[in-house]
Amino acid sequence: MISHQLGQPPDGPKPDRPRPYPLHATPHTPLRPMWCCRACGQPWPCPTARLLLRSEYEDNRIGLSIYLCGLLYEATRDLYRLNPNDAPAPADMFARFVGWGPYRRHPPVPPGGGC
Repeated sequence: MISHQLGQPPDGPKPDRPRPYPLHATPHTPLRPMWCCRACGQPWPCPTARLLLRSEYEDNRIGLSIYLCGLLYEATRDLYRLNPNDAPAPADMFARFVGWGPYRRHPPVPPGGGC
């Protein structure tokens, strides 16, 4: 039996990626606590941020997944604090932050393409 309460987990990573491209442009980074894109106003990660993140982490897919999971935690905490009665569903948050990641692979198709 656990006889003590676990503490609050520490903050996740700083949402400073992707880096701005071109360098003088407004970066497609999240604006907290609403988690919309600073550059285009769409829910973050916006399509441009996803492309830039894939490019930036091209050789470090594990690093990208760790970064996105940390931001999923941060965004969930922020969005639930803003509006606990109408916050996004956990499955929607996963799809938005992690489910699109480049590390996901489709299962192999069996010989003959059977169903």
